[in-house]
Formats: sequence, structure tokens, C-alpha cells
Amino acid sequence: MSDVLDSRSAATTAHAQSARMAAQASGLTKIYGAGNTRVVALDHVDVGFEAGRLTAIMGPSGSGKSTLLHCMAGLDAVTDGETRVGDTLISELSDKDLTLLRRRRLGFIFQAFNLVPTLTAEENIMLPLMLGGRDADEAWASEVIGSLQLGDRLQHRPDELSGGQQQRVAVARALVSRPDIIFADEPTGNLDSKSGHEVLGFLRRAVDDWNQTVVMVTHDPGAASYADVVVFLRDGKLVGELKSPTTDQVIDRIKGLEA
Repeated sequence: MSDVLDSRSAATTAHAQSARMAAQASGLTKIYGAGNTRVVALDHVDVGFEAGRLTAIMGPSGSGKSTLLHCMAGLDAVTDGETRVGDTLISELSDKDLTLLRRRRLGFIFQAFNLVPTLTAEENIMLPLMLGGRDADEAWASEVIGSLQLGDRLQHRPDELSGGQQQRVAVARALVSRPDIIFADEPTGNLDSKSGHEVLGFLRRAVDDWNQTVVMVTHDPGAASYADVVVFLRDGKLVGELKSPTTDQVIDRIKGLEA
């Protein structure tokens, strides 16, 4: 863990003078249902996610964590307010343009891996490029695959891989197109402790070594400790943040929110 903290400290220093927002929201509101079934999942949230950082989103169950990520990523329509990726106002894009933006500029990692079962690991990794009609940067793809230790698994299908290997394929798929931002929804939720730490280490390395931007929803304080900053939600509202978090600090903050 000390290596992770040292690397994060160096990245923080280098980043300090050139911070910019990779994604941000203003007055973000998301309401489900109406009348007696009306639920305010997000209530006028203002938040920004810095480029070249790993940000974790945390909060009690039902606080709006995944809803925030899905709205920021254009996976769920907002009820009110604005969401942007870079300078692009995604909350007003057409379905077609939104699909193109997700395909070309965003990467996704999900708890359930979301791999195509009939494709090999290599085909799953290259799928975003194939769908976008783009050629792979072979040197970059090779570096990503090698760093994730997938070189001897490329011809295996998902059911021939362990859970940790499947999630590494999903991480490679998210990275291969060099997206502006990677959204990860509980990326270690289906993994054992060892595999989970491996995946978190890869995400940390993607930020520190490759200047990627990662926004991750997690319920795990240990996972959140890999982040540069943790933002906290409660009842659909942003209620604070914690920079350079430790596991114990995150646990204390979550306990306070649940009290």
C-alpha cells in the first residue's frame, strides 16, 4: 500500500498546477416515478471530476451513487440540470450523438464484467474500437494487455477465465480506446480480495502512469483508499469529500453518514 500512496503523492504534486475537469454536473437532479412512487435519487448535485485523477463515489445504500455515475456517463437521462464531459453538454445530446460519445470518449467497467460470452478475450477488448470503426493502436493495445497480464489469455472465452481475469479483460476494454474518462461501477464487487486489489492496482496505475481519469462507485472503504479523492452522497445530495483518503478515514466518514 505504501507504494500506492507514494505514487499517488507524486501524481498529486505533478497534477496540482494543471487541474481541469474531465466531467462535471450542475444542478443535477434525477427523479424516478411520480405521485406516491416519486423518488428523488439526486437532488441538485453540483460536482466535478478532475482529469488525471481517480475519484471514488461513496455513500449509504440508496444515496444515489450509481445514479450519479450513470447520469454523468449518459447511461441515464437527467430530470433537470446539466452534465458535461469536457466541454460537451451531454445532457442535451441526441440518442445518436450520445451513443457516439460513449463509444469514442468513455470507457466502462461494471461489477458484472459485461463481456460478450461468444467472443474471445481479445475480441472483447477490441470491441469498442470495432463498433466505432476505428483501428487499434497496436503498441498501446499491447502495452495495456501486457500490463494486465492477459497475453496468454487472449484466445480464451469468458467462461474459460476466472472472475479476476474477466474483470482484467473489462479493464483492458475500457482502456484500449484511450477514453477521456473511465466510469467504474463497483468494479471489485464480484471479486475476491486478491483479485479486487489487483484490479484496483491496475486502475491506480492507469491514472499514475497513463494519465487516465477514473470515476468509481464503491461501497468498500479499502477500494476507496486507492482514490485521490472520495466524494460522499447521502439522500441524493453531495455532503462532502475526502482527499488522499485512508481506509480508516473513509470508514469514519461513512459511519457519520449512517448515524
